[in-house]
Amino acid sequence: MANKLNIRVGEATLVPPAEETKKGIYFLSNLDQNIAHPVRTVYFYNKSPCRGNEEAAQVIKDALSKVLVHYYPMAGRLTISSEGKLIIECTGEGVVFVEAEEANCVIKDLGDLAKQPDLQTLGKLVYDIPGATNLLQIPPLLTQVTKFKCGGFVLGVNVNHCMSDGICAMQFVNAWGETARGLDLSISPVLDRTILRARNPPKIEFPHHEFDEIEDVSNATKLYEEEEILYKSFCFDPDKLELLKKVATEDGVVKKCSTFEALTAFVWRARSEALGTHSNQQTKLLFAVDGRSKFVPPIPKGYFGNAIVFSNALCKVEELVNNPLSFSVGLVGKAIDMVKDSYMRSAIDYFEVKRSRPSLTATLLITTWTRIPFRSADFGWGKPFFFGPVTLPGKEVILFLSHNEESKSINVLLGLPASAMKRFERLMEI
Repeated sequence: MANKLNIRVGEATLVPPAEETKKGIYFLSNLDQNIAHPVRTVYFYNKSPCRGNEEAAQVIKDALSKVLVHYYPMAGRLTISSEGKLIIECTGEGVVFVEAEEANCVIKDLGDLAKQPDLQTLGKLVYDIPGATNLLQIPPLLTQVTKFKCGGFVLGVNVNHCMSDGICAMQFVNAWGETARGLDLSISPVLDRTILRARNPPKIEFPHHEFDEIEDVSNATKLYEEEEILYKSFCFDPDKLELLKKVATEDGVVKKCSTFEALTAFVWRARSEALGTHSNQQTKLLFAVDGRSKFVPPIPKGYFGNAIVFSNALCKVEELVNNPLSFSVGLVGKAIDMVKDSYMRSAIDYFEVKRSRPSLTATLLITTWTRIPFRSADFGWGKPFFFGPVTLPGKEVILFLSHNEESKSINVLLGLPASAMKRFERLMEI
């Protein structure tokens, strides 16, 4: 399929804010520092009954210029502070914008993207800076609008995660869409990230195992180097999710559990087994927790920045695969309960002192996008009929995505070496 998609990409231009904006240095918190990598996503739009895609690029480009007045740090450039941390220099240079045309197929030729995402194909719909060798050479936000012959179009967004977590990324895209439709912003951005500044002096009050370096006694890395990596999406419908929760609670060890706890525990165990991980291998689970309501006082509505922290669970693989599902569900539940204001402040201070990032050796990192309203991004052509990532940030990452707007099904997207994916598929049959 990737070979079928032939795209003519126009010249990249810069879209500056429509009005003069504040210049100077913009502070990024320690929660921003930890996840400075590109996040590439696509939004698919059908032809509207009253308008084709002829003006889509211009409408989206004009709205981008206007919304950047409110979100001006996006128009700046990443640099390193005298402390050796990432900061934004608010230069007002602008966001990279590219208009492209698909030369040889219509959107429906791309198949069922929810069931079988072709990440190589989707990657052609998102712009990257050619020849860039480090993050400082890439502007914080790159955008691409690709028009298809059927009258539909795709918006590709490439944003550095240090600028936003999923919640405020969607806040930005929705504000962009509201601007395109001539509406006022429903949420005003709160740009001050110093509310998540480290304490002075820093206080590390908890053990932060998310940063622990684990010895790889299983040589799983070799599998990734030697075999083809296959990407697949597994749909868990409401019945299957209820069954998982029933299995997790049937022995009475845990009285009740959430969908997230049951699904996370299940895929953590299945992935460890599928990779043939040594029974004596220590394995780590990391997952992002939204701290907005957990900070004291809570983070203000409209906060523009990362407000997520990583919680963690650790155990031996033999404990994970030989115990009932309730064992791993219990570990996930404890990890969630751990995330309170004091823990998150301690994590911020840990980075201040240690300047380390979470280690991903023998680790599974789960990110859930199921509650983020990505499909509400309306630029005047209605809501997107498909939204999805075009890359996973790393081999250790599994994404939970909502199947579609109406259903409560969850798609589990991951990449595994071919032999491990075969085993993982079998383990998904519950």
